Amino acid sequence: MAARVAVRNLRERRRRAADRRFGARLLGSAAVAAIAAVPFGLLLVLVEGRWRPLRRLDAGAARRLHGIALEHPAWTGTLRFLSDRVWDPLTLRTAVALLTVWLVYRRAWRLAAWSAVTAVAGGLIGLLVKTVVERARPSLEDPVARAPGFSFPSGHAMTATTSFAILLLVLLPVVPRSRRALCWYAAVFSVLGVGFTRVALGVHWFSDVVGGWLLGLAVVALTAWAFEAWRADAGRTRAAVGEGLEPELTDERPEPGASGGKGERAGPIT
Repeated sequence: MAARVAVRNLRERRRRAADRRFGARLLGSAAVAAIAAVPFGLLLVLVEGRWRPLRRLDAGAARRLHGIALEHPAWTGTLRFLSDRVWDPLTLRTAVALLTVWLVYRRAWRLAAWSAVTAVAGGLIGLLVKTVVERARPSLEDPVARAPGFSFPSGHAMTATTSFAILLLVLLPVVPRSRRALCWYAAVFSVLGVGFTRVALGVHWFSDVVGGWLLGLAVVALTAWAFEAWRADAGRTRAAVGEGLEPELTDERPEPGASGGKGERAGPIT
């Protein structure tokens, strides 16, 4: 009896230590995300240095897509609806918030924390970079849309990247394997579509959109790394990307240690 109590106490101490390391890594990775992405850093240098080839690319894309927008008002209306309603940052953040609430209800506490921290960190880091860079938005004749604030990186592109990554990495375990590829296609299409609408509507440069994609990926990659590190500390094996961050989400008790052990799987939800 005493041996079993000692083992249980040891497991509990290990779980608490893993939780503390997880929290430190999660918050630390969110802070490092702003400076960790080398491709984003390179793009930022080129934008700040007003590199001529990049400026020509931005101006050419803006001119061509703006011409198409002026010639096809119905097409432009569709793009505006997608950008301002379907893929609007508020819509995507609401979806992530609802997902986080559901994870709390499922008692997947750490996955809920990862979802919330990734979304909030992405928004704050994007806003900070915008404020520091202070890049002006495109100024076009007969604009078909307007947007407030600075331009680099695109907040729409960054929010789409982080939000769809969160939705994918959390919900993949509950999606049948035969439909997971469709989820990936839909997420990639949406992220690319968001970027296209922002350039086509003339409210962002092409490099703004690429910057939003890269910075969003950096945030997700680093917070996901912190989550995987916690899984290892808690005694769980590394999860493949195609399985989601927490394949045990379909279990009755998705958190390790919730049923007394450090990595047991409970029965499926009925």
